[in-house]
Amino acid sequence: MSRARTARRIAAGAAYGGGGLGLVGAAAVGLVLAEVQFAKRTVGTGLPDPPRADGLYGSEFGGPELSPGPLRMGMLGDSTAAGLGVRRARQTPGALLASGLAAVAERPVELRNVALSGAMSDDLDRQVGLLLDGVEAGAPAPDVCVIMIGANDVTRRMPPTQSVRLLTAAVRRLRLAGSEVVVGTCPDLGTIEPVYQPLRMLARRVSRQLAAAQTIGVLALGARTVSMGDLLGPEFAANPREMFGPDSYHPSAEGYATAAMAVLPTLCAALGLWPESDRLDVSRDEDMLPVAKAASAAADEAGTEVTAARRPWALLKHRRRRRVPTDPDIGQPGEGEAPAGLSGSWTGA
Repeated sequence: MSRARTARRIAAGAAYGGGGLGLVGAAAVGLVLAEVQFAKRTVGTGLPDPPRADGLYGSEFGGPELSPGPLRMGMLGDSTAAGLGVRRARQTPGALLASGLAAVAERPVELRNVALSGAMSDDLDRQVGLLLDGVEAGAPAPDVCVIMIGANDVTRRMPPTQSVRLLTAAVRRLRLAGSEVVVGTCPDLGTIEPVYQPLRMLARRVSRQLAAAQTIGVLALGARTVSMGDLLGPEFAANPREMFGPDSYHPSAEGYATAAMAVLPTLCAALGLWPESDRLDVSRDEDMLPVAKAASAAADEAGTEVTAARRPWALLKHRRRRRVPTDPDIGQPGEGEAPAGLSGSWTGA
């Protein structure tokens, strides 16, 4: 069965309450579980909690007291969204994206990161609740949210239909609150060094299937996706010691910067801050495809954006990457200082 067809079935099962569609055959379950447990013992251990990066970025463009005030950005997901493996707040993907968004918008960005290391998609409801706390009482919702989720769903064998159902429920709540949403889909777990055969082959297949199904599910809600793929391509394959952290699983500071550089154009485009063209750039393999085929193609090439067009079509885009600012003075507190701004709710007007 083609990946596009499998992804379509998973997404349909998620939308209409179908049963779990197994990611691996029963004959492989015992061996795969043994490999998964071995891989888990070698990754993510001994790492300190990710640094807290909440606060105001791009403060040189103005402050919360200036109209229209800062853009509000929420970050949700698992350890990758939280920035596990780096030591400084400015090195986390949320901080990198907030700094980049501030530079493009020429407007301060207030970041609130509610991602949790080890989270699966069933934690998204709690995370969304934290971001939307107070909205019914008149507090502002995030202008845009970035979600990175899926890897733990695969390694812990959450049924993909359940995984997609939980993700789409979270996206729906954010969209109804008025937030734009960008989803970084499930990364290709077949590229992780501690993962060995035959799990490597199976992990690649099932993680890409889940990524494609995630895309199908959230496009219908007006969200955009960016394929995390093999953690953004040849840079990781060519320089795994530089792009991966000490556990050879989570990205290093340079790896997170590479990932953020691929997500930033889509994040800006979701807010109307990126130049748009009615013409697809054929030289960059941009295309308009049926949604399932676009989702499957994106899962094969990291950094690919998928945006809904007229049903049943979707736009497959490869935006030009923009290096994210890494200047520690851009909205980032000094060493040992607490981040400015947030204390559990949005402070902007």
